[in-house]
Amino acid sequence: MDWIEAGATAPDFSVKDDRGQTVTLSGLRGKPVVLYFYPKDDTPGCTTEACAFRDRLSEMKDAVVLGVSPDDEESHGRFRDKFSLNFPLLADTDHAVAESYGAWREKNMYGKKSMGVVRSTFLIDAQGQVAKVWKKVSVEGHDQQVLDALKAL
Repeated sequence: MDWIEAGATAPDFSVKDDRGQTVTLSGLRGKPVVLYFYPKDDTPGCTTEACAFRDRLSEMKDAVVLGVSPDDEESHGRFRDKFSLNFPLLADTDHAVAESYGAWREKNMYGKKSMGVVRSTFLIDAQGQVAKVWKKVSVEGHDQQVLDALKAL
């Protein structure tokens, strides 16, 4: 599956969040959405990334931040509570959302190939168009890159 690129219409989805609420992308029209995919709750890189978004959420104007991983609602709830996360975490347990954005890919770790989420972020404008894509994100400084792109919208 290829990555969704800037300029494309963002694929809609309907999944449960960490509180058991159903979240649809189409239901968020009118606001920019920062949709970021991460491999696993409560692991070092994912925690650093989530906490950076948490700490800078107030600077992101009216944008909606959504974290997406294959973990279930319960795991997301524990992760949210442990780090006081202030945005929804979406339970993409069948990785359908990650696949639709191209973030579910073959990974090669220590010579072992497996399928999994590649850390990536999609900035979706208020009309539902993909404005910017970050593939294979490096956590350090990523929150600033997203803020800068939001300001440019």
